[in-house]
Amino acid sequence: MCAPPTELVRAARTRPAGFSLIELMIVVTIVGILAAIAYPSYRAYVLKSNRTDAVRVLTSSAQILQRCYSQTFKFNDASCPTLPTTSPNDYYTVTNTIGVATYTLKATATGAQVADTTCASLSLDQTGKQSALNSASTDESTTCWGRN
Repeated sequence: MCAPPTELVRAARTRPAGFSLIELMIVVTIVGILAAIAYPSYRAYVLKSNRTDAVRVLTSSAQILQRCYSQTFKFNDASCPTLPTTSPNDYYTVTNTIGVATYTLKATATGAQVADTTCASLSLDQTGKQSALNSASTDESTTCWGRN
């Protein structure tokens, strides 16, 4: 019986270490598919969670106005504190329409939050009515104020 050459035996026993290009491309493809599914969902979640910035500024401003009304019997008294014009995290610009017995507070998305077309603006009035409009000016009150 003839013994095989040692170089052939050594080559047959050793396997190359590492990944082949095909294996690497399969992994890259799987990661790409997962990222394509996950990122839009993540972005929608971030925009939705930033809406709390608008709710926070509107409700705190309404509380300030109600406290002023309980002391002076009007919402637009000169002794009332100044209301904020932006939300705490600067995702919304706030406009205030204040009369003697009425007010309307409106938060409009700015900056990166403009991408939230579902809730482009949220508003609150003296009766506690919460309303919201999407970017096409259609009512989205139940969605935007968290009642869904």
